[in-house]
Amino acid sequence: MVIKQFSLANAPLEPAQLWQPLANLSAGAFVSFEGWVRNHNHGKIVTALEYEVYPALALKEGEQILTEAIEKFDLLGAIASHRYGKLTLGEIAVWVGVTAPHRKQAFAGAAYIIDEIKHRLPIWKKEYYLDEPATWVYCREHHHYGLFEEAK
Repeated sequence: MVIKQFSLANAPLEPAQLWQPLANLSAGAFVSFEGWVRNHNHGKIVTALEYEVYPALALKEGEQILTEAIEKFDLLGAIASHRYGKLTLGEIAVWVGVTAPHRKQAFAGAAYIIDEIKHRLPIWKKEYYLDEPATWVYCREHHHYGLFEEAK
């Protein structure tokens, strides 16, 4: 049975709980990725991040991304979760975990999922800086950039 779960969370992500449904005796590889809130971006000191999300579309698109990854890389399972709300430094903003028969498939599948999440999900990020006003980050490379511009 292939495991596929995409979720949104407004509470801290717990990797030890997220990966458990992926346990599979047919898997030869497990790969996970954690996107953390870091303290800098483009020369500015970042103190926190805030994510806003369009939940209905994000959940639908997240499930579609996992389906594509499972089919494309013959994964045994794929789970991803993205935070929303205000996050502090060091918190996990996004978590991805995949299992596959071999490591090459698992690495490729995890990379595909995080790349597609960053490009396709309707999630917007605001950066809070030390000594500067907070700013919404313009994600020009994202597919939903036009939606963000229209909403301003």
